[in-house]
Formats: sequence, C-alpha cells, structure tokens
Amino acid sequence: MTKKHYSWIRWRPLVFLGIFLLLWGLVPPIIKGVLRLSFNEIQAPLWVATAAVQDLQKYWGFRMHSKQSLIESCLELSRRNAYLELKIQEQAGLAQENKALESLLKLPEQHDYYYEVARVCRRDMGTWWNRMIIRKGRNYGITEGAGVVYSGGVVGKITQVNATTAVVELITSPLFRMAAHFDGDQRPVCYQGKITQSFQVPQGGVRDVPTDCELKEPLTLVSSALGGIFPDGIFIGTIQTLEADKDGLFLNGRVELNRALLSLKEVAVLLPLNS
Repeated sequence: MTKKHYSWIRWRPLVFLGIFLLLWGLVPPIIKGVLRLSFNEIQAPLWVATAAVQDLQKYWGFRMHSKQSLIESCLELSRRNAYLELKIQEQAGLAQENKALESLLKLPEQHDYYYEVARVCRRDMGTWWNRMIIRKGRNYGITEGAGVVYSGGVVGKITQVNATTAVVELITSPLFRMAAHFDGDQRPVCYQGKITQSFQVPQGGVRDVPTDCELKEPLTLVSSALGGIFPDGIFIGTIQTLEADKDGLFLNGRVELNRALLSLKEVAVLLPLNS
C-alpha cells in the first residue's frame, strides 16, 4: 500500500462527513423540519414500547409480593386517601374564600388549570440535553409551552409536541427560565437552570434579587404567576446563601433542587381549563 493511498484512507471519513454537512446545509429549512418531525415520530413508538415493557416488569414484580404486604400497603393508602380528602375539602373552602376576596377587591381572575398526568418513557440527561419525553402528545391535548409539575414542585415546560409523545425541557436545563419569587416576598426574581450531570444534586441559579431582601436563609423559591406558565406558589428549590453580582446592584445564588427530578416516573402537565 502506497503512502498516498494510506493517507486517502485515513482522511476519507472526514471528507465524506464534510460533503454530507455541505449538502445538508443546502437543504431548505422546511424539508429539514419535516425530516426531524418524521424521525421523532418513527422513534416514539419504540420509546413508548420500551416504557410499557418496564411497567409490565414492575407489575409482575408486585404480583410476587405476599398478601400480607399488599394488605399493609392498602391500609396505608386508605389512611393517605382519608388525609387527602380532608385536604381537598380544606382547599375547596380556601378557593371559595379566594374568589370572594377577588370579587370584593375587584382583582383580575387567575387562570385555572387541570392536570393531565403522563408517564415518563425516556430521559436525556447529559452535557447537551436536560429533557424527558412523556407518553402523551397531541392525542391528549398537550400544547407547547405548557408547564409540567409533580408532587415535589416544578419539573419544566413542554417544548415539542408529537402525535403520541411530548418533550419536556427540565428545570435543570440552561435553556429553561421562569419568573419566580421567594416565599414571603412577592417581588419577582429570575430563575435559570444549570446542567446537572449523573449522580449530582440537581441545581439552578437565581438572579435579579433585590439587595434589600431581609428574609432569613435558607430561602424557599416558588413560582410566580407573572410568567403565565405556572400558577403562583409552586415549589422550585431552596437557596442557602445569596451573594452580590459583579455590579453590586442585585444578588444571586445557587438553587438546590429536589433529587427526585432525576428519577421521575410520572408527571402532570398544566393545561388551561378553557383550552
């Protein structure tokens, strides 16, 4: 084998890659969008099938439990259901009181949401992506920009909707931003996600905090209705300390998120009642 031929073999993959990227750059954006959506729709059934097999495995695993353990679990669930029923009644009373105060003070009505529960079928957690894919899409009325929550607080928002699946941009993604405020201080601040690697504590950042904030640390960060995506008061995370930014005009800090974000199996999408 001659030296010239060996050099061609070594550089041939890069040459082909360069030609492919050049041709791809000449493809019209409309065709690129159609190909991307088609690729996602082809992959979606495989993701859903894999998640369904995992659910089936868990089901047969539960079938192996003894009757005594199942009876104890049912008793614990009945206790929790009774507690939650009392909370629902209390929430209904608070909602009526809230509406009465709104009408008395002539305040604008807040948006009402309903929760569309969806199972998680895939996660992309790494340097490039911080997102998850849920097993509901346009077939259940999911829309882009809708907020996603779970029992522990904010999860993220919908960034792409397919026929039977939807992509959720997680709260840990640097592309995710939202309006927030501290519990006990209604002044708005800005939250932004930070990349979270595997086995690390999920985290984000808060900025534009007024320097005269007098709340005691640790601070609790919750959602603000000013963003129009989430209702007011949904838990985001906690801040241990606040520091002045480079200009000294505002404070910023690191937000510690719930570890459960890395292992969620089920989430709820917030959809307006009038949709």
